[in-house]
Amino acid sequence: MTSDPAGGNQLTASQKLNLAIGGLVIVIVSGTIGFMFLENMEPLNALYMTVITLSTVGFGEVQTLHPQGRLFVIFLIIFGVALAGFTATVIGQLVLEGQFREIFGRRKMEHQIRKIAGHFIIAGYGRVGRQVAMEFQKKKARFVVIEKDEEGVSMLMRDGFLFIQGEATDDDVLRQAGIETARTLISTLPDEAHNVYLTLTARDMNKDLHIIARADYEEGVKKLKRAGANHVVTPHVLGGIRMAMASLRPNVVDFMHATSLGESGLTIEEMVIPDGCELAGKTLVESNLKKEFGVTIIGIKKEGHEMTVAPGPDTVLEENDILVLIGKTQGLEDLSKKLSS
Repeated sequence: MTSDPAGGNQLTASQKLNLAIGGLVIVIVSGTIGFMFLENMEPLNALYMTVITLSTVGFGEVQTLHPQGRLFVIFLIIFGVALAGFTATVIGQLVLEGQFREIFGRRKMEHQIRKIAGHFIIAGYGRVGRQVAMEFQKKKARFVVIEKDEEGVSMLMRDGFLFIQGEATDDDVLRQAGIETARTLISTLPDEAHNVYLTLTARDMNKDLHIIARADYEEGVKKLKRAGANHVVTPHVLGGIRMAMASLRPNVVDFMHATSLGESGLTIEEMVIPDGCELAGKTLVESNLKKEFGVTIIGIKKEGHEMTVAPGPDTVLEENDILVLIGKTQGLEDLSKKLSS
């Protein structure tokens, strides 16, 4: 609802449409019951009389009406005409304001959001949040954005992404976004205090959720990790490091940029060795991944251990190991299919 200048509440066009539809249902039900009670009609005949009365099509009566029945028809027509005028006004307002598509588009979007699981949730659609969404779109990842500002919502509608309009720290909004079945939450809110509160709330609602949060200062990193964030990113710190590296080692930065975006034909990817995989128990040399798929393992993270960078050729692969690989896109896709099969 929005407030009018006098301080009262004013219904939105969608609420008026719901009110008109609800009123129509009430009038039809009341008319049917009235004909059944006053004229002793069967339900189908009573419904027929109600519909032809409201529509004013002029078909003949099912039976001759008594005086009380005729009075009832007069009142039914008055209410029907008034309701029809109200409904026509609301529909005209919706058409003029272009809200028909928005209303039904929102309902379709809410239906799509209710069906997804194992998805990503992006809180905030500012510069950082929009960049995250664009990267997810490239990777064809399923995600939902939460944004409260009208400007951000308008941008989301233009970009065609699934979104919920509301405050990301609100429990009901998080539930609408599917927080209980989500895979990861990325909190990119501009206010660090809101990021901390959102992290606390999300962790309480989903203990297994992977949370990545944005911090503006180093002090905020500790607060966010205490609140339950798995990873904390400080954009200005990363930007400063990137600029320093671009000055000192420009070719290294170019290589990292090209591989991270896949522009050079090479891509860095992570994969998990599933249970029962034939690679389990083999060393890196025995796995023959370089020869068969043209990929190189540059990191391995074993359960309960830190990431091992540049593992040796005698490193044994085990089930549930997380592999960080670099290679051609096609080779990585072929390896992913082998692991998933």
